[in-house]
Amino acid sequence: MRNTTKLKQLFQTGKLIVAPGAHDALTAKIIGKTGFDAVYMTGYGQAASHLGNPDVGLLTMTEMVARAAAIVEAAGVPVIADADTGFGNAINVQRTVREYEKAGVAVIQIEDQVMPKKCGHMVGRQVIPKEEMVGKIKAAVDARVDPDFLIMARTDARTIMGIEAAIERGLAYQEAGADIIFIESPESEEEMKMINEAISVYTLANMVEGGRTPMLTNDRLEAMGYNLVIYPTASTYMTTKSMLTLMESLKKEGTTAQMIPEMVTFSQFNDLIGLTEIRQLEAKYSGK
Repeated sequence: MRNTTKLKQLFQTGKLIVAPGAHDALTAKIIGKTGFDAVYMTGYGQAASHLGNPDVGLLTMTEMVARAAAIVEAAGVPVIADADTGFGNAINVQRTVREYEKAGVAVIQIEDQVMPKKCGHMVGRQVIPKEEMVGKIKAAVDARVDPDFLIMARTDARTIMGIEAAIERGLAYQEAGADIIFIESPESEEEMKMINEAISVYTLANMVEGGRTPMLTNDRLEAMGYNLVIYPTASTYMTTKSMLTLMESLKKEGTTAQMIPEMVTFSQFNDLIGLTEIRQLEAKYSGK
């Protein structure tokens, strides 16, 4: 079964889909092996891991497609992928949709920010006219080949225009054909309830540690009516903290020996990344 169909069927069950964020392919593999139903390819994490830079629109479409393809290959479960603003106007969006679909992504996320975009919990974001974004969504819908490939429309209007304007945009994007509506950075539980009362297609909750939206449990989000929750920054923040601890310890102690209890073992890591399967394939095709 195609990953697009698999994820669409998961949505149809009505249960909340939990998609932790992956900033690289190794993280995506861990998420899949841990038993989650989907992976969220975070643009925030891609900018950090690929460029060592903040999420301010520096990654190109081709870079993001390459990252998406690697994550799809590693994850083993459906991938929901950030595509920023679609990397241009409606025509650019159509190419972006085609490239993400060819990369094996199950859901593409396109937002209504002015280029260059910013992380959805930063200040200083600006949005394009609602009508322009409606056109981009229609272009995305028309460009997809697989009918099970889902289009997610995100609006960043809440922070600068208020929750009512953001919901108005969400409704317009729903009307334009978006399968999932992502209203970024609501600032209270009441606003989160308002979103789910207004929007009739699938909705997404974005749980960003230290962000503008309340951190709620998955059970609470499901009760509110959300269909999908992502944790885009957690793996990036945890990896960064672990690396800082490791490097500071190495600098101080002159060895990593004291950090070994905090690490996976050599054999554990090789098992995780599939070395056993590779060795089996080598044996199968060796002719011996």
